[in-house]
Amino acid sequence: MHEIIAVGLERRELLAAEKAILVGISRLEGEGLRSMRELAQLALSAGAVPIDVMVQMRRAPDPATYLGKGKVQELRALRLSADAEIVLFDAELTPVQVGNLLDELDCKILDRTELILDIFAQHATSREGQLQVELAQLSYLLPRLVGKGPMMDRIAGGGGGGTAGGVGVRGPGETKLETDRRALRAKMSRLKGQIEEVRRQRAVEHRARERAGLPLVSLVGYTNAGKSALLNALVGSEEVRAHDRLFETLDTTIRRVEIQGAQLLVSDTVGFIHNLPKDLFSAFMATLEQLQQADVIIHVLDASAPWAGTERQASEEMLARLGVADKPTILVLNKWDKIAGTARGERILAEMPDGLPISATQQVGLEKLHARIAEAAYARLVPLSLQLPYDRLELLQLCREHGRILDTEYEEDHVAVNVEVNSELVARLKSFVVAPN
Repeated sequence: MHEIIAVGLERRELLAAEKAILVGISRLEGEGLRSMRELAQLALSAGAVPIDVMVQMRRAPDPATYLGKGKVQELRALRLSADAEIVLFDAELTPVQVGNLLDELDCKILDRTELILDIFAQHATSREGQLQVELAQLSYLLPRLVGKGPMMDRIAGGGGGGTAGGVGVRGPGETKLETDRRALRAKMSRLKGQIEEVRRQRAVEHRARERAGLPLVSLVGYTNAGKSALLNALVGSEEVRAHDRLFETLDTTIRRVEIQGAQLLVSDTVGFIHNLPKDLFSAFMATLEQLQQADVIIHVLDASAPWAGTERQASEEMLARLGVADKPTILVLNKWDKIAGTARGERILAEMPDGLPISATQQVGLEKLHARIAEAAYARLVPLSLQLPYDRLELLQLCREHGRILDTEYEEDHVAVNVEVNSELVARLKSFVVAPN
């Protein structure tokens, strides 16, 4: 338990944060440790501080209260004694469970999906991200939109006899509920239309990138693996927020960088997470669709994480769902400085021999990563040996923008240059091509 709630508690900004108790169930002893630790990290990212953990051993959640009746009373006593303001559940609760738990615990109740949505709402800064967050929130709310109080419960449930609802409970209550549902569906429809407009704009931007001929390299991986820190390291700046929180990056970021003499685009994406709720996956598909245009995928893995193998599997499952699992992929074992020279480091290398150990923050292993990126991203480029007259040196800049220059020699009446360029540029350079030595 202490291992779970110790995550990130040294952060000073959390001293005045709301206190939270984490709750989950487990079918086997110790089975829920990884998931509960992740819940603790989610709580910290949302701005709450976990102070205690309760895990009940049971085969399935209780339909009424998620936990058994006795455990709910124990949880109430724990909340009161700890003076906790929030109870966070490591599952998606039903409306019935939420209602009963609110009655029993008399405090704020959030399930895992609501917690993730709250974090998303904090970190969405672009119009696209904000639209996606709102759609996800409404998708979550719609099936939970029910009447309040005993009268509305009876309307929803109906009674005996041929008329649903019974005497005294028909009419405006039900109409109001259906009106609210229609309003939500209409708003969701509008949001989907706006997101579709964003997708069309992205398609225009993608065609512009294709015309420029710049390879696109996309960073993916489990949330908090260090993708933003790696993007900053590749760009050579601190333009992108990179903090030790889950879902710190939500909006897609694209930067132009030069690697081994050539220009390319590097994008950062929202982090993956284990058991991402279906509504969230659907709502954020627009952001993740950008991966389908990537020439190379860099899968960033936090090698120091206790469940690095599980996190790799969760990310690879997401890539498969997106239909990009067959793209050229470089596995990066980030935060290697934390486990270098340890037995754990040796075990990770044995389990993942295809991985490249690096540390984005310590600038370790980046030269090897540059070489891997160049090999994968420039594989489609065509090698040419050129002799360019001095009055056509604009072609040299064109080669730099649409490929890379390998070497250059300035002769008396021309420039001899070896280049690699995209296939669209070959026809334009054809008259200046010479046979290699």
